[in-house]
Amino acid sequence: MAIWDDILTEQDKIVYERAGWGKPGGYGRRPALLVVDVIYNFVGDPELPILESIKTWRYSCGTVGWDGVRALQKLIGKAREKRIPLFYTTWERRVDKLDNGRWNGKNWRVDDPIDVIGHHGNDIVKEVAPQPQDMTFVKKKPSAFFGTALASYLIDLGVDTIILTGTTTSGCIRATAVDGFSYNYYVIVPEECVWDRGEVSHKINLFDIQQKYGDVVKLDEVIAYLDGLPDGLFADKLPESARG
Repeated sequence: MAIWDDILTEQDKIVYERAGWGKPGGYGRRPALLVVDVIYNFVGDPELPILESIKTWRYSCGTVGWDGVRALQKLIGKAREKRIPLFYTTWERRVDKLDNGRWNGKNWRVDDPIDVIGHHGNDIVKEVAPQPQDMTFVKKKPSAFFGTALASYLIDLGVDTIILTGTTTSGCIRATAVDGFSYNYYVIVPEECVWDRGEVSHKINLFDIQQKYGDVVKLDEVIAYLDGLPDGLFADKLPESARG
């Protein structure tokens, strides 16, 4: 049973099946791991149930976020073992909110200072923090591609597959999945490694990604895929510190 089956109507299931959606897109041969906004703002610090966590951290996904962090640790460990390139995103805003754009009009707590430049909330969670050879971008909008150099680095590395992780499923993950699809990358989403503050939003956006933009799969399948790749795929591109 897929994670979204309990929220689909019977008509939805029939329509998508008969229309031919949901065919597995598969994997390419040169993946990169993309870790989107795994910062304290989106999980809280310390770990608390969401209704407690959002009292301080308005973006927080609570315990499900920390469950995702723990799953992501396993995937990052395997990616480093196979010397797959890693890309991270974070985000932050100016004190005057000038760089916040339309975000300023979509949340009643926009004056909370937790996402201001220099705040701990913008720090990538230490359990999955980048290493010196990894690439990290500050983004201002949902997609990791929008306004960043991400695509140019993927092109330079010859990447054909994006393993997409992080948060939130309905926002930055979906937007990045759509953009990755639009650039003709294979998009792979390990289900355990993405999360959202909204249960229904999480499920229905995973459903949409699976139907149209990529493959939503179990973490064990992604790890098996990485295990099956030859060693040294990016040896001619990555710095010596990343080659082992």
